[in-house]
Amino acid sequence: MRLPVLNLLNAAATISVASLLIVGTSGCGSLISDVRVPLASYSGNGFNGRAMAGKQPVIGASVQLYAAGTGGNGSAATSLLTSGLTTDANGVFTVPAGYTCPLSSSQVYVVARGGKPGLAAASANDALVLLTVMGDCNHVAAASQIVVNEVTTVAATYALSQFLSAGGNLGASSTNLLGLQTAVATASALADVVAGSSPGLTFAANGSSPAAKIDSVANLLNACATSTPSGRACGMLFAATTPIGSSSPANTLDAALNLVRNPATKVAPLYALSLSSSAFVPVLAAAPSDWTLFVTYTGGGMSSPSRLGIDSLGDVWVANYFNVASLFSPLGKPFLPQGIRGFGLSASYGLAVDANDNAWIPNEPSTGVRGNSVSVLTATGQSAAGSGGFTAGGLDYPTGVAIDTDTTVWVVDYGNSHLTHLSSSGQALSGASGYTSPLFAFPVFAAIDASHKVWVANQSGSSVTKVAPDGSQFTDYACCNGPSTLAIDRLGNVWVANYYGDSISEISSAGVVLSNGSYTGGGLNHPQGIAIDGAGNVWVTNFRSVSITELAGAGASVPGAALSPPGGLGADAGLLEAYSIAVDASGNLWISNFGSSTLTQFVGLAAPVRTPLLVLPVEP
Repeated sequence: MRLPVLNLLNAAATISVASLLIVGTSGCGSLISDVRVPLASYSGNGFNGRAMAGKQPVIGASVQLYAAGTGGNGSAATSLLTSGLTTDANGVFTVPAGYTCPLSSSQVYVVARGGKPGLAAASANDALVLLTVMGDCNHVAAASQIVVNEVTTVAATYALSQFLSAGGNLGASSTNLLGLQTAVATASALADVVAGSSPGLTFAANGSSPAAKIDSVANLLNACATSTPSGRACGMLFAATTPIGSSSPANTLDAALNLVRNPATKVAPLYALSLSSSAFVPVLAAAPSDWTLFVTYTGGGMSSPSRLGIDSLGDVWVANYFNVASLFSPLGKPFLPQGIRGFGLSASYGLAVDANDNAWIPNEPSTGVRGNSVSVLTATGQSAAGSGGFTAGGLDYPTGVAIDTDTTVWVVDYGNSHLTHLSSSGQALSGASGYTSPLFAFPVFAAIDASHKVWVANQSGSSVTKVAPDGSQFTDYACCNGPSTLAIDRLGNVWVANYYGDSISEISSAGVVLSNGSYTGGGLNHPQGIAIDGAGNVWVTNFRSVSITELAGAGASVPGAALSPPGGLGADAGLLEAYSIAVDASGNLWISNFGSSTLTQFVGLAAPVRTPLLVLPVEP
């Protein structure tokens, strides 16, 4: 018996992948059409700024311009001004031209520290630290204007939470500059750095604005900003944003970063404190379930979306049950309003992205469509598998697909409990009917380990099966209760979502069952999708609840421990039959909602992962 979601009963279009619009300041947007080779030692343009605490200027604040570091996440940034600037009586500062960025594409940002919030303030507030990100150094327009305030700080902190460290350092690995760039673009979409308000000019029109939550957190910071470091508001903010076992933050930026990274702690007290300021509107009408920041996107032809995957540029591919594939930019904008149709697309539950950014989508038969095929769509919306997809190898109601590092493709056949192995050109490598074993029990999903072995989830059984690369050996692991999906971490451990067991199982790389469904809690409720982030933490979608679950990974002191609260995270995000989950190179979580035909992005919540995901999840 299949899960409830599996019981549901041509024109080519050109898609541009030049999707990422980086906007630093007014008039300095630029489309990225390909991977650029950055120019070294770039001399930047001068610009003007104003530091604000709510509606009041911050007088006498110390201002510095930085270029993000390249030594890893949160690595030390480079100061670009020999001497820091000081804001005047109107909060204004001017950055002169001629500062030297390490690269033309260095991500630059401004930090304002201290200062008096308004003329009426008796003294400077050393706990006040604000931040605005501006984008590529060579995209800063001459004489442009920016605002540095609580809203720009909150937007940047959410979008860049995986790249920030205490004290205002922003950095990424030299191998993940695109992930950092995308995160900066997300910050610019969340807040207009010219107006100092949310959302930004590049926020997707098909997205649900998170301005109310951003403004509520901004008011929370403003309550401290207009107080004193030792005042009640700052004391309450710092106490409520102190992680267990950690030292208390000493400024507004570090407090915001702690809140973003620990979104389920002290929610009610923090919300109450946010009401003590009315500097920004709109605000939340009631306390949220937690402080996670999310955006829900519509469009792109989505119709009961199922599996999703992310390509090397951060674009999000989405398979749909009702004969369409969707493709979204990293900012959630659909490339085609009606998606991609034809090419054999039919009743699709699976999707995987290969090293060339092609999306492989298995198709079951449906009304008017032959099915039993695998469509392969290029980033331009064309087919790499003919007009009807690949059909070799005995495909029979294929539901899952996985791509190996050797470029071969494995397809799970639910209809006849077989496993089909295809070459990258669609030729059958597993004979006319694929591989099979009595151990298979209506398999639905597969993942590949570093040794090219295929792990298969047997949905109608209580096991997963490991298959040798040549199909000659099958090993069964009794571990589970209705396994729906599985993921393999960077250590080779296999994590299994048990749809019927409301639990997660774990099998070590050596084949030892470490958890026979003993990992529970954290909001697990009919788990349907599972992903591992760059830190090894486990993220799960719950098909029968409105939240997501986070569990500690294999490297933690207590693997499988619930890191999310009993009700899960993001309960107010409007998830409906959340099906699949994926992590991108900026640390965003993307979730397909089968029941509402929407796509949800949780901003900056997970550790970044190199995309497309081929075999094991690794840091970019």
